[in-house]
Amino acid sequence: MTAGTLLVAHGTRNPAGVSMIGDLAQLMSRQLRHPVRVAFVDVLGPSPSQVLTELPDDQHIAVVPAFLARGYHVRADIPGHLADAAHPRATVSRALGPSPVLAEVLAHRLAAAGYRPGDTVVLAAAGSSDARAVRDVESAAGDLQRCLGTQVRIGFAAPAADGSGYPAVAEVVAGLRTRGPGRIAVASYLLADGLFQRRLHDCGADVVAAPLGLHPRIVDLACARSRSTSPGLRAAAEWTPRLAASS
Repeated sequence: MTAGTLLVAHGTRNPAGVSMIGDLAQLMSRQLRHPVRVAFVDVLGPSPSQVLTELPDDQHIAVVPAFLARGYHVRADIPGHLADAAHPRATVSRALGPSPVLAEVLAHRLAAAGYRPGDTVVLAAAGSSDARAVRDVESAAGDLQRCLGTQVRIGFAAPAADGSGYPAVAEVVAGLRTRGPGRIAVASYLLADGLFQRRLHDCGADVVAAPLGLHPRIVDLACARSRSTSPGLRAAAEWTPRLAASS
């Protein structure tokens, strides 16, 4: 049985963000030694269902959500696309995050941006009103806190309109400024550059790390997610994804 991977991202109007997802797919393809296609659930196409309907029914397809938390797109949109496509051998892996691997990359990005021990750290995530996604961000903050050995606060690049979750990163940074002097470093819990990353650069922090991007550990993690799927499993027919086991 032949194999393939479909990397599913959110979608962005930022050309650099789109290119980054394409580059990630190419790097995954080299490591996995099979084709890696790309689809988007919002902003632009092709959609996951469009790509899946073009793929042979006898090909095992690992659908890898390029998301850092289990929000609505992971829990509803992606399995919905699988149900629409009805590909008999498409299986959804776990999303990229949360994972302790991401904490290692976050720490590396912080160090490259100029982080020094003693700096106050803020983990900046995209933002969500989904309770599971918020818990996943909290899990990521805990992983980074253990990695750095210092407390990590949380801020959202786009806080939920209903006030749930966490405040804007700029608000968190401003609040920390009132507590006294000291440098503030923002760790970007974003996969690619774009509007949200620009908001981080405008938040008033002393250090702003780059997005997770194409760090080798991100490529390895995405490939591990693809390999975790089991050939022969049918795509989920409900609005709940069938997640392959993964460490």
